[in-house]
Formats: sequence, structure tokens, C-alpha cells
Amino acid sequence: MTFAEEPGLSRKRKETKRERFLREMDRVVPWKRLVDVIAPCYPQKGTLGGRKPMPLEWMLRIHFLQQWFGYSDPGMEEALYEIPVLRQFVGIDLGRDLIPDESTILRFRRLLEQNGLAERIFAEVQAVLRESGLILQEGKMVDATLIHASGSTKKRERKRDPEMRSTKKGNQWHFGMKAHVATDLQGIVDAVEFTSANIPDHQVLEDLLAGDEPVVLADRGYDYPQVHAVLAERGIQDAVARRRYPGQKTGLEALKRFNRSVARLRARGEHAFRVLKCQFGYRKTRYRGLAKNGAQMTTLFALVNLYLLRKELWRLQA
Repeated sequence: MTFAEEPGLSRKRKETKRERFLREMDRVVPWKRLVDVIAPCYPQKGTLGGRKPMPLEWMLRIHFLQQWFGYSDPGMEEALYEIPVLRQFVGIDLGRDLIPDESTILRFRRLLEQNGLAERIFAEVQAVLRESGLILQEGKMVDATLIHASGSTKKRERKRDPEMRSTKKGNQWHFGMKAHVATDLQGIVDAVEFTSANIPDHQVLEDLLAGDEPVVLADRGYDYPQVHAVLAERGIQDAVARRRYPGQKTGLEALKRFNRSVARLRARGEHAFRVLKCQFGYRKTRYRGLAKNGAQMTTLFALVNLYLLRKELWRLQA
């Protein structure tokens, strides 16, 4: 019997990807400011002589672990028992502290949803990035991505999520919702909206704009007369990629050059979706309804921004 499994007592070994990721994110997440945002809504004492609430920063760290690694509430509780690296990140010592059970983790998530704290977390992260001078003001890129939802009817209600819809992309049908985002020209998410999958991208454009953007870039899904009219009315430079309409025979080379130039700049707007779906593994909704899934994705996009700018934040800290 040895203490080799405990962090700090084992012999020197290789740092794993998970350890490196958690070390990097621990440095860039503004823990104190986020705790201050949540604290007014968090219970300070147990009700009716009950047990004392878990430390708020613990619960916030556990909530972020769920977003990064896709743990369910029961799965998160078991992972904290099984994986020393996760306990170390949260700050839990098994010999001294109690691990929050799945009901406590669930109640904390509902606390964030019911008080609109996901939006406030996103806003606080944006404030940190603006104060650090890491948000570009030269223009915006708008885009949307499909998030799949379960189409199974093997549930208590015997039907699919009523707030999700189907849409056709190419020759394939998708069931779920859409995340509409506006990013700056380096791909950092500045505004987020959520709709059912059947809502066209261009109908959400005005909700994503602040009105003072010098230029807006978008793909051909936004090439509609009403979009061009809105941009012209606000005095915003129109850099929306154009479609080739049936029967069009003139100006094709100029159209290709324009779309290619827009695509080269707009490619950075896809980076947030790459981190969301590939790095954090979020490809399918976990809950029912737009509100719950929207709150989760709002938190995820705040963490995406911190991940994309982690190296710049390190340099500023140094």
C-alpha cells in the first residue's frame, strides 16, 4: 500500500492532455469576478437547520467541468470520486471534504437557469476581454450552426421535444435547434441567439447587431434583399457573400472573386464552432427546450472565448 495515487506524492510523470487543459483554463477563467456575479443568488446558509451549502467556487468549477467534458449530474459526481485531477481542479480533499452529490449539482445548474446567470457570466467574460483590449471593433461576422436534438419518442410523453424543429441542409434533414452568433474579426463571440432549426439565419441578423459596426461579413445564407436593406439603412458596409441566381450569365468572375475575399476573412468566424463541437464535444442537445439548452450554450461560448484567447491572457498576466 502506497500513496502513489495521490497528486503530489507520486513520482514525476508526463502531464496528460486533461491536466494541461485544466491548468490552462484555471489561469484564464476570472473566478473571483464570476463568483461575485453569482453570489447574490446563492444561498449562504442551510434552510431549516440543514447542512451548510457547498462553497460557491467549488460548484462553479464543477459546473464548468460538466461543460468541458460533457458529464451528466450523476456522471460528474462519480468522476469526482474516481479522478484525482478533477478533485484537484475543484479543490476537494477526500480526506477532509464532502463531494457534492448529483442533486446538489442539479440544483446549482437550475439556480443559474432560473436567475439568468448564464447570460451574466457571458457578459462578465466579455467585460474582462474588453478591459484587456482583446475584442476587435473593426466589424462583425455573423453565422449559425445546427445543434442536433434527440428525435426519439421513447419518453414519458411519447413525443419529441416540441420546441425543436426539422430543417433541410443540402440533401439531409436535421432535427434540433440553431445557435446564431456574431463574432469580431478574430472569431471571438460577441452576441448569441438561439432558435429552432427551421428559422432562417437572416431573420435573426438584427438581433445580433449592435448598430455601430463598420462592416458585417456573412455567408450566402444571408443574401436576401431585406438584409442588404437593413445594412444600408444603418450605414454598415455590406460584405455578405452573394449567390449565383438561376440564369445569371454576367459578372460571374467578379462574383467569385468577391465571395472568395469574404470567405478568407469569414473563416475565422468558424473557430468558435470548432472549439464548441470538437474541443468541448458539444454536438447534441442534452436537455429539453430552448431555454435550458440556450443557457448551457451561452456558458459554453463564454468558455470558448477564454479558450481562444488563453495565450493572449497569459501574456497580459505575465
